[in-house]
Amino acid sequence: MVGDEHNEAIPDDKDTLPGFDVTVAHPARVYNYLLGGKDNFAADRKAAEQMIAGGAKVLVGVRANRGFLGRAVRFLAGEAGIRQFLDIGTGLPSADNTHEVAQSVAPESRIVYVDNDPIVLSHANALLKTAPGGACQYIQADLRHPRKILDEATKTLDFSQPTAIMILMTLQYVPDADNPHQIVKTLVDAVPPGSYLAISDVAMDLAADANVAASADKLNEQLGPVRQTIRSLEQIAGFFSGVEMVEPGLVQLPRWRPDLGSSGPIGNFTLSAYCGIGRKA
Repeated sequence: MVGDEHNEAIPDDKDTLPGFDVTVAHPARVYNYLLGGKDNFAADRKAAEQMIAGGAKVLVGVRANRGFLGRAVRFLAGEAGIRQFLDIGTGLPSADNTHEVAQSVAPESRIVYVDNDPIVLSHANALLKTAPGGACQYIQADLRHPRKILDEATKTLDFSQPTAIMILMTLQYVPDADNPHQIVKTLVDAVPPGSYLAISDVAMDLAADANVAASADKLNEQLGPVRQTIRSLEQIAGFFSGVEMVEPGLVQLPRWRPDLGSSGPIGNFTLSAYCGIGRKA
């Protein structure tokens, strides 16, 4: 089992959390459990443990993704000089959230978080504790509705100024039928030159991890209407169409600029999860 003993301590009043069903796993809460958090239910823990039992490097992957988030935001707020962040699929609050990292570099940074899990909404206050001079907003919305996200985000962000769009480990939950590549294009089209796109996602890379498909099947058994779609490395690269990749390009999670902060072993370590950052020219 991951982490310590868990208690059903998060709100379970279905009247205050529309559409919330504790018997169905949700990616944000599964991810929370894998990170050792306690904001999850039995269905989420069951889904996570079945993924682990499938043999994929799930625990390593989620922790490596968290490491990438920190390194990416430090790069964006530091070297790239970005002061606006649109973090879609943020998940439940944890240590070193996007606003904490960005505002530690530039306190005036403005962050908009987006997620579709009602439990994240119940914890939104933790995501909105901004540094003096900065700003944070939370939007409960689905990535599949990018225009709604953009409309709501304009209350906090000025899209005439460079903005970092962050979609970490979220596109895998948008099926091909919903045209995820067009969704990303809609978001990138809304921001000006000098903006950045940061993406991480699981890839079907059998050379790296022969158990990825089995792990996805285990998760899909628990996710209800949500389904995980594992894409090829080339399909993930397609999300960066129209932007210029920042060095070192699209690479495995631990290998993106590890000098900005360690995220585990590098060397010969292989992981079927990739990340990258692109700049809109």
